[in-house]
Amino acid sequence: MPVRKAVILAAGYGTRFLPATKAIPKEMLPIVDRPVIQYIVEEAVAAGLDQIIMVTSAAKRSIEDHFDRQFELEHALEAAGKRDYLDAVRGPAAVQMAFVRQKERLGNGHAVLITRPFVGDEPFAIFFPDDVIFHHVPAIRQLIAVHERYGSTVLAVQQVPPERISLYGVIDPRPVGPRLYEVQRVIEKPPAAEAPSNLATVGRFVATPEIFDVLEQTPPGRAGEVWLMDAFDRLRQRQTVHAYEYEGERFDCGQPLGLLEASLHVALQRDDMRADLKAYIRSLDV
Repeated sequence: MPVRKAVILAAGYGTRFLPATKAIPKEMLPIVDRPVIQYIVEEAVAAGLDQIIMVTSAAKRSIEDHFDRQFELEHALEAAGKRDYLDAVRGPAAVQMAFVRQKERLGNGHAVLITRPFVGDEPFAIFFPDDVIFHHVPAIRQLIAVHERYGSTVLAVQQVPPERISLYGVIDPRPVGPRLYEVQRVIEKPPAAEAPSNLATVGRFVATPEIFDVLEQTPPGRAGEVWLMDAFDRLRQRQTVHAYEYEGERFDCGQPLGLLEASLHVALQRDDMRADLKAYIRSLDV
């Protein structure tokens, strides 16, 4: 069965960006002139996914508004002949989306579980929007290709230095092909000395529908929350789970420095900004 649906988890508080995120969802903070969440949705669409389920919370209505039509603004831009801005505003509204509210913060596993009525009995993609990944082949498309070959759940992984191991879910890998591993274990945020590898999970996954049954049976972990990594570790006891070392440049936009780095990366690709930005950087006494 083809992968058609994307589940995007966007219900977190965004405390690392306070006080900005007191009133603005962290997913709506911009990378240059587009919010982070739009890059995630565009990756899903570019990978061929045509149904998007966004998990949000009560304080994140602006995400829903961003992906809605604003006819008065569109009319004003059209009347002013500002076609580029008009196309930029209309683009997000062309995506078909459903929004599900996570009414209690019970973990990212719980956030996935509440999408079950919308996903149904088919494989689906999962996105953590903190991770923005740039590559000519969308990162999620790379995982889908592995799923299409093996029919398995697939986790995106990347190599991380020892001092950052404890920030991630880490896999115990058995190599089975170029950049491809069979997952023997998944350990959530282990100390570096106890980590089975330096391959850390990143916020892109393709899951088989069996993950929902596993999530229902996964007990709460730290802070009384259900963690998706714990469910993946349980799932691999029932069926093969693969991990793929994706290609691309990733920015952790859940951190202020990562968001700044992503903005610089995007600006340096743009013809209307590159020269001036380079001149400014050269002018700095650093």
